[in-house]
Amino acid sequence: MDVLPIIESKRGDHVAQYHGSWYRGAHTNFIPSKKELAEGDPIERFVLPGWLPSAPFITKSTPLTAFGSCFAAEIAEYLSQRGYNIFGRNLNLYAHIIRFGEGMVNTFAIRQQFEWALGERDFSEMLWVGPNKEIASLDPAIRAETLEIIKATEVFVITLGLAEIWYDKVNGDVFWRALPTDVFDETRHGFRLSTVAENQDNLSNIVRCIRKLQPSAKVIFTLSPLPLMATFRPVSCLTANSVSKAILRVAVDEFMRANADDANVFYFPSYEIVSEIFPDPRQEDNRHLKDYVIAAITSTFERHYCCDSPT
Repeated sequence: MDVLPIIESKRGDHVAQYHGSWYRGAHTNFIPSKKELAEGDPIERFVLPGWLPSAPFITKSTPLTAFGSCFAAEIAEYLSQRGYNIFGRNLNLYAHIIRFGEGMVNTFAIRQQFEWALGERDFSEMLWVGPNKEIASLDPAIRAETLEIIKATEVFVITLGLAEIWYDKVNGDVFWRALPTDVFDETRHGFRLSTVAENQDNLSNIVRCIRKLQPSAKVIFTLSPLPLMATFRPVSCLTANSVSKAILRVAVDEFMRANADDANVFYFPSYEIVSEIFPDPRQEDNRHLKDYVIAAITSTFERHYCCDSPT
């Protein structure tokens, strides 16, 4: 009887053995053992490969705009404290991507801001509602300010939050968030789970809009590691969160593979850093991250994307 060959995979002191009867391709990367994850630099060794830029490109003077889910604010705050040029910090700006940017938790809302700024689409009142239930204005001056911010930005960090959406049943437009009780109309307002295809299309159009104004701008997509606070589906929040994140993560992966030749779009795996590296990353509310986890993510981002980061 033929003896099957054994393949050994060596990483440092760790040796894993696998049967050699299966063709494993040219880019086989095995899952790390618990022992390996407990050793030095697991983020660098087991999460980042394949996703990093060829060299850092953000200097202290590079105009950077970060918005999307609330996790975008963590990156923006960290870089601002480190002296990087984050749009909107210490400036009296009224653009929604600055004032309410961390509340744009779905890809539809982010796309709306770019298409609105470019004059490609107009939207109805009551579509955009801020965190304190204030209606975000459609003022032409704010529209013009948004356009100028996009024109001046050289790096966009866009953090995706969730795939569950509330929408207008009449025109199909998607709201930033759930609606205040006093304006909710069951005949007009609906809820649904968006699809991978919809989110991938939104990502493509976000980049398309950016390219119209800033052809050389770099776009870094991230997926927020913060789970849903609640789901509006008739299933458990834990399972709904898994689906919501999976839809967005697949949409990003589909987009990145479809744009593999675009050297100016990136994915930064903050979601995987949290979910795969830290055994207990969240505070008691089981949503917000512990400070040392945030520090690990933001310092990793700086180390690989910023030219002036410490060694």
